[in-house]
Amino acid sequence: MSSSSCRGTLFLEDSEILDHQAHAGAQYVLRLRAPECARRARPGSFVHLRCDPGRPLRRPLSILRAQPEQGWIEILYKAVGAGTRALARQQVGTHLSLIGPIGHPFRPDPRYPRPLLIGGGVGMPPLFFLADTLRHQPLFRPLGLFGSEVPFPFSPRPSQFLIPGLPPEVIAAAPLLDDWGIPSRLASRQGYPGCFLGDVPDLARAWLASLDPQVQAEVALFACGPQPMLAAVAALAKDFGRPCQVSLEEFMACGIGGCAGCAVPVRTPEGPAMQRVCVEGPVFDAGQIF
Repeated sequence: MSSSSCRGTLFLEDSEILDHQAHAGAQYVLRLRAPECARRARPGSFVHLRCDPGRPLRRPLSILRAQPEQGWIEILYKAVGAGTRALARQQVGTHLSLIGPIGHPFRPDPRYPRPLLIGGGVGMPPLFFLADTLRHQPLFRPLGLFGSEVPFPFSPRPSQFLIPGLPPEVIAAAPLLDDWGIPSRLASRQGYPGCFLGDVPDLARAWLASLDPQVQAEVALFACGPQPMLAAVAALAKDFGRPCQVSLEEFMACGIGGCAGCAVPVRTPEGPAMQRVCVEGPVFDAGQIF
């Protein structure tokens, strides 16, 4: 049973674990019944989740998918600390307190019908969510590029789509995107079969450089991942003169703007300022941050 109380656009829900799948590299996909969150979530939204009923501090976790009709959301996370390790032990049927959906989402622009989605590690979920949304909008023709230095939390398979401008041996794709009709490619320095041998921003650069200027002008970049990856994507966008939105990942205590523990320096028209990832973000224009 779920009870919820509204705080503006945020909901406090008693979510229930519907499914909890373990993957290589201490990565997990968690499905939660959270109907209010599922109904309002947008690509880039995250939740502040209590990882264990007896552990009061929550963890911010990006939403991988949302199914409003069935009332569930999915989260991809990696067990790296005490909180997420406690979360990894939770079983189907457990109830976990959840606040969400939180934050400003990605903002696709019809002027740029070729979204380039770039995700790194556990920064991939918002881009999968964005791809899921864009596949229902015929105007947009997205391409997903994803990188990881641990095994991917899915079984890569050869893509059914050819991508001109990329080496033919780079053929590994994310199965879910392939099933959705969205081309994707994978990158890693680990030498995984079919993956681009290098960092995902380098793969993105190779694709952008292969486009003629008219096609380049239709591209906008969307990214989430580790800070060095985001900095490289922002530099890439600047080099090609393309708009770029990045979703930041920061530690936070409250998730609703009260503690200001997630504040980051940004550039504004009025000059440098500090803004909270949980309120003004997590999605920012790359030029504001880097």
